[in-house]
Amino acid sequence: MQRDVDAAMATAIVAAAYGGPEVLTPIEVEVPGPGPGEVTVQVRAAGVNPIDYKLYSGAFGADPAKLPIRLGLESSGVVTAVGPDAVGPGGPIQVGDEVIARGGGYATAVTVPAAGVLPKPAEVSWEVAAGLLAVGNTAVHLVVATGIGPGDTVLIHGAAGSVGSLAAQLAVARGARVIGTAAPARHERLRSYGVEPVEYGPGLADRVRALAPNGVDAAIDTVGTDEAVDVSLELVADRHRIATIAAFGRVPTTGIQGLGGGPGADPGTEIRGNAWRELLPLIASGKLELVITATYPLADAAAAHEFVIGGHAGGKVILLP
Repeated sequence: MQRDVDAAMATAIVAAAYGGPEVLTPIEVEVPGPGPGEVTVQVRAAGVNPIDYKLYSGAFGADPAKLPIRLGLESSGVVTAVGPDAVGPGGPIQVGDEVIARGGGYATAVTVPAAGVLPKPAEVSWEVAAGLLAVGNTAVHLVVATGIGPGDTVLIHGAAGSVGSLAAQLAVARGARVIGTAAPARHERLRSYGVEPVEYGPGLADRVRALAPNGVDAAIDTVGTDEAVDVSLELVADRHRIATIAAFGRVPTTGIQGLGGGPGADPGTEIRGNAWRELLPLIASGKLELVITATYPLADAAAAHEFVIGGHAGGKVILLP
């Protein structure tokens, strides 16, 4: 059904300047009524991702014409209005649907293309729904691109992080043996996923060899350190079965795969676009866990970014309008 297309008002977090988290500020914005192929969503939770702060840090340039910058890649919420032909990947969308939405999530309400709106499983919390897809799509891409399957031994660098832990769980579900690097404090959680934890740092290659004397078939790097790349190159014979989402500078000289948004990387558009078909049933059934490390009120987005920038979140950070 079509609803009134008059604009409503919402609170949104924007970067009013380039700099650190201190530039984030709440403003009142218009939420236009949905046009053809669009829906309006009342946001219940929004995921925080590293690219969010890179957008206003100056890492991608500092064009003043782009200010203020709206933030947010992913959110969850309730559909409050639909435009004509509002059909998402999961089918037609109706008012009252609980959904996961891509784009513009740092707000109390957003109008977004229906093409980026997915049905939220009832068993999945607002927080998990808002934090799953960006990291989950990346994890699926990593596992698919490295061809992980039954009988493989896989080394995952950063296995306790948001992307790494999902990749580890997906690899285990595919029948692989997974060795994952992490700080000792997170080893027990990795064991609960069926992952064999190992501490990163000097001597990593030897520790992995001790666990896997018959060799390692594939490696996934989610951290981007030289150690992660060098140890992977040392242990994995087939360089095409080594993939990184961070060490893009090492890709041209080593022959490993760079995945994602880095220079020369494979964006994996089709794989990532369809990853929800695997992720949502797994998360709904409890066979996949996304760790939510912290939640912050929407108004405290700057504090949430300070926490994420520190680099040791160990899971997803979520904003709650």
